[in-house]
Amino acid sequence: MSIPKEQILWMYETMVKSRYFEETMEEVYMEGKTPVFNIGAGIVPGEMHLSNGQEPAAVGICAHLTDQDVVSSPHRPHHHAIAKGVDLKKMTAEMFGKKTGLSKGKGGHMHLFDPDVKFACSGIVASGIPHAVGAALTAKKRKTNAVAVAFIGEGAANAGAFHESLNLASLWNLPVIVVIEDNKYGISVPKDVATAVDWNDLRAGAYGIVGERVEDNDPLEMYRASDRAVNRARNGEGPTIIEIETYRYLGHFQGDAEIYRDDGEVSKLRENDPIVRLKDYILSKGIVNEEYLNERERYVKSLVDEAYEYARESEYPDPEDALEDLFVHS
Repeated sequence: MSIPKEQILWMYETMVKSRYFEETMEEVYMEGKTPVFNIGAGIVPGEMHLSNGQEPAAVGICAHLTDQDVVSSPHRPHHHAIAKGVDLKKMTAEMFGKKTGLSKGKGGHMHLFDPDVKFACSGIVASGIPHAVGAALTAKKRKTNAVAVAFIGEGAANAGAFHESLNLASLWNLPVIVVIEDNKYGISVPKDVATAVDWNDLRAGAYGIVGERVEDNDPLEMYRASDRAVNRARNGEGPTIIEIETYRYLGHFQGDAEIYRDDGEVSKLRENDPIVRLKDYILSKGIVNEEYLNERERYVKSLVDEAYEYARESEYPDPEDALEDLFVHS
């Protein structure tokens, strides 16, 4: 299928924005954590999972979504959030623990929630799939024509929630899509020693639904596979599993020693960077010129810089704010 020029440029700009956001966080996160790494120290304390290299999975499907479509994301959520249109300033402030954050600084980077664009994430592996199925059931009953997307890692496809959710989604013919980001590792465990099948899209057959696999971290092929999946969902043709072969340039978390990876693995992956490849495609096809792309790159990076400045300058919550926004059982 031919992809509209506007969609290709949106995907490129969003991938650049996401990558720059994560590269900036790489530096910001380490403030106050050296010379001896202390996960609880610094301006952004706690665990941090970055998505450098995995951008195609997010932009390929979010290009087809609206604010009314629901997205659930796992513990590595920033590229999904950015592609779905989550407020960048509030998202960054949330990661800094500031009161101007999406959840007033109480959620942190693994618990981002933006109801305006129907996005949420969780640090519990596979927990977002049942939520997406519930959102899809709601859309079907209300006849809104909305779809729900659950992003998971390939390790989460071995969890019970994955199989139970897909069974119900198929049984009830729900408009839900599960996007599996196959970055080859579940924390430090290689996929081939943890998963009985070579590719998780094959598991779709067990539930009588469609499975597709996107190879080589290709944003254009991810767009095409997502187009088919979203159209099926909106047309009442049921769920889809899309597994994309993607690449995690960084460790499972910042500070990960990565002793499970071979020397040279990441540098080899970076030689096939999806952002560089998409830029080369745009220029080779004459979609726009390099000057235009450079200007757009500067613009989206300025948005990221503004978001980090906003987060730094925002106030921390008052201690008594810890007692607000609570469910109290009497």
